[in-house]
Amino acid sequence: MLETGQNTAAPASDSALVMETTEATFMEDVIEASKELPVIVDFWAPWCGPCRTLGPALEAAVTAAGGKVKMVKINIDENQQIAAQLRIQSIPTVYAWFDGQPVDGFQGALPQSQVAQFVDKLAALSSEGPLAAAIASAEEMLEAGALDDAAQTFAAIIEEDDAMAAAYGGLARVKIAEGDLDDAEAVLNGAPAHISASAEIEGVRARIALARQAAEAGPLDELRARVEADPADAQARFDLAKALHAAGDVQGAVDALLDIIRRDAAWNDGAAKTQLFTIFDALPANDPVVLAGRRKLSSLLFA
Repeated sequence: MLETGQNTAAPASDSALVMETTEATFMEDVIEASKELPVIVDFWAPWCGPCRTLGPALEAAVTAAGGKVKMVKINIDENQQIAAQLRIQSIPTVYAWFDGQPVDGFQGALPQSQVAQFVDKLAALSSEGPLAAAIASAEEMLEAGALDDAAQTFAAIIEEDDAMAAAYGGLARVKIAEGDLDDAEAVLNGAPAHISASAEIEGVRARIALARQAAEAGPLDELRARVEADPADAQARFDLAKALHAAGDVQGAVDALLDIIRRDAAWNDGAAKTQLFTIFDALPANDPVVLAGRRKLSSLLFA
C-alpha cells in the first residue's frame, strides 16, 4: 500500500497564498505560477450565495496547507472572456492547475471536510509525495507503451485514494491506448461524483468522444472537394474538421471550426463551438494550439 506523508510545514500568511486575478494576469498568476506550486482557482461572483460559503472554506484550507498550495480568485462578472474560454457554466466552480496543466476541480459548494481533502490532495503534489511520484511513474509507463504496468499502477493509486482524478484519467487513457473505448468510459463513470467534473476526467471524456468520431470520419479528399466547391457549406466544413482531427491534423481541425464560427457562430445550435471545446478539453491547457485557438475564438465572439 502506498503511504502518504503528513503536512508539517508552518502556515504562511493569507496574503501570500490567496489573491485576486484578472484575464490580463491569468497566465502569470495561474499557469506560470502552477509550475512552482499547485494553484486553485475559485470562479465566483458577488451575487452567488454558495460562493460566499465556499470561498472562505477554501481560503482556510489553503492557509492550513502551510504554503504548499496557492489560491486565486476570479470574478466572472468582471472577467467574462476567461470564464467563457474555460467553459464556466455555473458557479462556484473550482479548478486546480499544477505544472502548467489542469489536474482537478469541482462545481458547487462542498462541506468543509471535502474542501480540506481537495486541498490536501493538491498539497501532496507540491510535496512530491508517494502518490504524486506514483502518478508520474505510471505516466512514464503509459508514454513508453508499458500499458499493463501503467494500468496496474493507476489502479493501485485509486485503491489508495479513490478521489485521485489523475489516476482515473490515467487508467482511462490506458484503455484508450488499448483501443477499448467502452472500458475507458467505464473507468471514468466509476469515479466519485464530486470529482467527475474535474479537468482531468473531462479531458479524457473529450478524448473518448473524439476517438469515437474518428471511427466515423469521412474521406479527407472528398470533404476538401465539397468545401472547395461550396465554401458556405458549414456541414461539409464541420465534417472536414472531424476528419482532419482523426488524421492527426489538430490545427487544421481547429482552423476549420473557427472558420465556421466566423461565418455563423449559431450554426446548428453552436455545434462548431462545442466541437472546438471538445478538442481543447482533450489537450493540455497550455498547449499552443489551445492557447492560440482560445484567443481567436474570443476575438470572434467578443469583438
